[in-house]
Amino acid sequence: MTASSRSLSQVLRHHLVNPAALGYLAVVAAVGVWVGVDALFVEHADASLAGVWLFLVTAPTSLLFSALPGALPFVGIVVGAVTQAFVLGVAYRWFFNRPTWRAGLGNA
Repeated sequence: MTASSRSLSQVLRHHLVNPAALGYLAVVAAVGVWVGVDALFVEHADASLAGVWLFLVTAPTSLLFSALPGALPFVGIVVGAVTQAFVLGVAYRWFFNRPTWRAGLGNA
């Protein structure tokens, strides 16, 4: 099977299901849970900046969506998380699947 004959779902699965991408998505999910708990259950005398962490963890992609109206900045968090997890997955696959060059020492 060549790279051009793979479907989009196969390419996404190939690059998103590895330790680097899944670890990054777990960090983003943990920050999202922390932001949700902070917003729902912690009382603040003034505004909390916990929600900014979701944008920082998924930056720079999510920051491209931050000036858009309505709920689109929150779509940017999801797009940023998936985009960066994909890039991490590509880097992980490149690093661990490249051929290793062994130094031939002969009969030394």
